[in-house]
Amino acid sequence: MKIALVFLFIAPFAISSTIDKDYSSFDSAPPEPNSRFAMLDDVRILANGLLQLGHGLKDFVHKTKGQMNDIFRKLNIFDKSFYELSLQTNEIKVEEEELRKTTSRLQANNEEIKNISLELNSKIEDLLQDKIQLQEKVGGLEEKIIKLAHIQPEVQEPKEMTSLKNFVQQQDNHIRKLLKVVQEQHAQLDKQHNQIKELEQKLSNTSFQENTESSSSLKQPEPKIIPLPSHNSTAPDICNSLITAIPGVATDCTALYKRGERTSGIYSIKPNGSEAFNVYCEMKSDSSWTVIQNRVDGSLDFNQTWESYTNGFGDLKGEFWLGLAKLYSIANQADYILRIELKDWKDNKRYIEYTFTLGSPETDYTLHLSEISGNIPNALPEQTELRFSVMDHDNATKRDCNCPERYSGGWWHRACGETNLNGKYIKPRSEGKLERRRGIYWKPQKGRFYLIKSTKLMIHPTDLESFE
Repeated sequence: MKIALVFLFIAPFAISSTIDKDYSSFDSAPPEPNSRFAMLDDVRILANGLLQLGHGLKDFVHKTKGQMNDIFRKLNIFDKSFYELSLQTNEIKVEEEELRKTTSRLQANNEEIKNISLELNSKIEDLLQDKIQLQEKVGGLEEKIIKLAHIQPEVQEPKEMTSLKNFVQQQDNHIRKLLKVVQEQHAQLDKQHNQIKELEQKLSNTSFQENTESSSSLKQPEPKIIPLPSHNSTAPDICNSLITAIPGVATDCTALYKRGERTSGIYSIKPNGSEAFNVYCEMKSDSSWTVIQNRVDGSLDFNQTWESYTNGFGDLKGEFWLGLAKLYSIANQADYILRIELKDWKDNKRYIEYTFTLGSPETDYTLHLSEISGNIPNALPEQTELRFSVMDHDNATKRDCNCPERYSGGWWHRACGETNLNGKYIKPRSEGKLERRRGIYWKPQKGRFYLIKSTKLMIHPTDLESFE
């Protein structure tokens, strides 16, 4: 722009000088030399001005061209971003539609479960009425029998009366089971209702950013629909069909982990072919372990009888022994890993893992071990039958001495003096080899003697896929 202004300023002078030259040509007298040099200087000035103007225009064109290229590049980036934004918006719409469908399915299932629950309640009321009527009839029959007994004391109780009593007792048991099933149904209904509320709330508060980050985690599993028994089904059939259809208690802690539990604590499990009982589940980052023994401070005496070691003892929140019978019911379901975690009195932590099999009660819960990993030398015999022994039930050795009575606590012994994690809780200040061998210790065949401060025995299946 500056060059253009200079040019505009110089041009009139150059033009006026040219006009003066033209007018002077009409004069008869020739121009003077000084005026000729003045005209050349003006032309030179004009040429320099035009040259500078050309350079200025060239720079301006290059600069404008670069700015236009930047604008086009930004437009391309904007178009790409807008296209990606459109794709994300379409994905959000699809996911929102799937979420709406899932919510609709849950609502429909919830209605079906409510209807089933109402029908169950009506059936239970009918059964209760039948029970009351039967009890009244039984009461009348009992009065008649009592009168007959006074008249004929030696007459035996009629078979019909006995069968009627048995039938009433069975009906009573069936009604109790049905009440329990209804309670479970109500719990499931509450859970489904809460899930639907959460989904509706998340759906109503859906925003652009929230959907892109959390839409995949909002999909809830569809509840199982419980088939309604036919009217001509008997009470036991109703109970069995309902109990089979309702999701049952987990078979072990790994099954609970597969269902989404991630908090360590006390849970109820029901192994195959066994009654339900409580266990302590230790949830780790990638799996869950069923704890069968825990010792931390010596608050519990582990010098117990065979019956106690069979059924278990202690508090699941502190020190405890789960019980050989419960351990057998769990380990008999599949192939399991045994993990032993140890901590010495310097708070050094070690562990070792084995594959194992556990024999039946007839074999005194014989243990077979095979080491697979760990960071402490093995101290338990491998590929050997280790029978569980306690002070009143010693099956470990054929020697004259009783290992559990001599060394305290129940354990899988092969010979006296081997490792014992259920021994007497003794602190390091206790001296004497005999006293030390009565404590909790870990003694590899080669290596030093480890006096243990705390122990934990846990199991979980080797094939985790079978528990999904």
